Amino acid sequence: MWELTILGFLAEGPLPGHELRRKVTQLIGYTRPVSDGSLYPAIDRLAKAGLLVRQADPRAGAARFVLSLTEAGHADMLERLRTPADHEITDFTRFLTLLAFLSKLPDVGEQHAVLRRRLAFLEEPASFFYDGGRPLRAEEVDDPYRRGALLTARAVSRTERAWLREVLGEEPPEDDPAPSGPSPRPAAPTTTGDSA
Repeated sequence: MWELTILGFLAEGPLPGHELRRKVTQLIGYTRPVSDGSLYPAIDRLAKAGLLVRQADPRAGAARFVLSLTEAGHADMLERLRTPADHEITDFTRFLTLLAFLSKLPDVGEQHAVLRRRLAFLEEPASFFYDGGRPLRAEEVDDPYRRGALLTARAVSRTERAWLREVLGEEPPEDDPAPSGPSPRPAAPTTTGDSA
């Protein structure tokens, strides 16, 4: 996730390190803290791989630098967008990062392929709570807080699926569940790891 975020922002133009950190924090800091111990090692990995270059910024003083995307970095970013890993489709925060840069893919068909993967994931029946192997609906849960989690996830999932269908130019299926029907997959909770 860090790598795509860095590459995506640098695809918009060179940035001083502190400005890149601000942009990353604004995009994902509400769900994950953006620490120097997470961000700068990712920058170092990308630089060592030849995906970005770091140049001293004499106007900003000692130890300040400007980051720029290389051609290889641009190609890498496009490939990450074109073929995201499954966890980048299923994890809500990672998917939002994909969305933030998906328009960088020049081919609308490739953009839509990513959106269709997310829609397919959201349309699978699932729950946070199960009775054996059967996903429980909010209406079947007595605990008010668990029911609240399921109702909230259902609303988020419905909204996201409607938006995805709108962008894809698709009509909702005839058997789209009514508010009290079986729950589609809830929005996936975010993970705590920082790996990409």
